[in-house]
Amino acid sequence: MGAQDGGAADGGSGRRRRRRRRRKPAQPGAATQPTSTDAQEPTALAQPPAKGRPSRKATGKRRKKSPAKTPGKGPVHKEVSAGGVVYRRVDDGIEVVLASRRTRRGELAWGLAKGGIEEGESHEEAAVREVQEETGLTAEIEASLGETKYFYVWEDARIRKTVHFFLMRHTGGDPADHDDEMEEIRWFPLERAMKRAAYRGEREVIGRAAELLR
Repeated sequence: MGAQDGGAADGGSGRRRRRRRRRKPAQPGAATQPTSTDAQEPTALAQPPAKGRPSRKATGKRRKKSPAKTPGKGPVHKEVSAGGVVYRRVDDGIEVVLASRRTRRGELAWGLAKGGIEEGESHEEAAVREVQEETGLTAEIEASLGETKYFYVWEDARIRKTVHFFLMRHTGGDPADHDDEMEEIRWFPLERAMKRAAYRGEREVIGRAAELLR
């Protein structure tokens, strides 16, 4: 009777049911075994490293950036010019002549008369000629004011220019006869001319002239 009752409880099969083992919850920090899906799909750490350069993190070194291309970088061409600080004495002091021309950007810039040296010319001869052509004035050289040097880029070429300047006393001529490249020829008080000249190198040259004239 007891056996029959026990068999009925087991579904009449006469076999005892297997008790399912309950999985114990994983302890914090304990390693778990990967499931079948995890075993088929390896994680990123298990993948072989990609071919090519090692990453910056792996080497601890920063990659060098390729240098940026500089406009006009290449052979340097040399140019030599000559010009002058033309002055005159008036009742209230000394005046210096400046010529204005348009820059490549279309801006008006005031500066000293100067230009290239032609074949067979000395620096002094070129300075006298350029002053007369650009300003319409004649002048005589009294002293050297040294030279200025600077770089500029023209049509992707780097130009290293040297300009020899001279202190020149005004002797005559008419500003109306100035070169067409110049928009206006004007006399400025010496101190104002040093501030009005557009380029630092020429302002320094006018400053040297002022030291000789005082």
